[in-house]
Amino acid sequence: MKRNLLIIVIAVLVVVMVAGAGFVTVSHIFSKGTTTSMSALSCAGQTVTIGYFPNVNHAQALIGMSNLTNPGVSFENVLGPSCTLRSQLFTSGPTEITALLANQIQIAFVGPIPAVTAYVDDGQSIRIVSGVASGGAIFVVTNASGITNANATGGIATLNGGTFGAPALGNTQDVALRTYLAIHHVNGTTIDDTSNSNLVNLLVLNKIDGAWLPQPYASLALFEAKAHVFLNEQSLWPGEEFSTAEIAVTTSYLSAHPDVVQKIVLANVEETLWINQHAASASSFLWTEYLNNTIYQVSGLVMNSEVLDNSIGTLSFTYDPLISSVNQEAQNAYALGYLGSTLPNLSGLFDLTYLNNALVGLHLQNVTN
Repeated sequence: MKRNLLIIVIAVLVVVMVAGAGFVTVSHIFSKGTTTSMSALSCAGQTVTIGYFPNVNHAQALIGMSNLTNPGVSFENVLGPSCTLRSQLFTSGPTEITALLANQIQIAFVGPIPAVTAYVDDGQSIRIVSGVASGGAIFVVTNASGITNANATGGIATLNGGTFGAPALGNTQDVALRTYLAIHHVNGTTIDDTSNSNLVNLLVLNKIDGAWLPQPYASLALFEAKAHVFLNEQSLWPGEEFSTAEIAVTTSYLSAHPDVVQKIVLANVEETLWINQHAASASSFLWTEYLNNTIYQVSGLVMNSEVLDNSIGTLSFTYDPLISSVNQEAQNAYALGYLGSTLPNLSGLFDLTYLNNALVGLHLQNVTN
């Protein structure tokens, strides 16, 4: 643990350089598979780039896009040999959506609020075609802050005057943090919007009092900083279900390449089923083979298996986009002034055609609005 803490402190300069860009390109390009037999897709001879985060709630992409020994469902094999599959890592949802709209990536695993923001800006530009994950967002506070927890008598009042962090201005955790503070009339706070890895370092160094973090960064903060949980966001939602990751595509790409989108949605469904049936194997693979190395590429931070196990225990993987929770998250963002002067109507944001096609093919129940 001391070794990990030393690496975290040393990594501050690395993190600062990465945070400004908002994304890191992964150098590998997946070789064309030889075991899948299927007719050429509309992306034949082209590159399909899938964007995602080195976060546990993007596990389907992390495992499915790995070019290492893949214990789950390989996105490459599902897509087939006719297209070149490439990955690009991001540390900011708004940055990833910008890349998606610019066709720098074609498929985005991303939090719901950046996708909602893009849709509100131009209702014809983007669609959510599948869910990815629910939960895995935790409000962590340092012991030195004097802040207790949400369930303690007077615990919310201890937030007054605090300095807190979220991964990016206008991202899903930023909206959750600001909404919580506003609803509970917390006063005199300062919010620092920076990368997940920067936030962990700031917590370790007691430069901020707390942060609303996705996994595995929340668990890493608990292990590396002298910190505790103020609130698990799951406790705020009916049935403890709320969207923290979706698959988004542009309407132009959807129109031009519906077969490609269909294959990727199918791969996500199959990977979700595999993870839910093999949680221990998924956790072991993410730690030993991929997620740990990927996070190190992005930030210089080092995980351990206990952090990953703790992280996975705080979320669930689902292909259901959990539309009702996204609608509520959008209302929260609107109340904060992020989505313009009119409450957004998200009725056109979700296109469940491809998800339900995949579910029918797998003899599973359809997802409805």
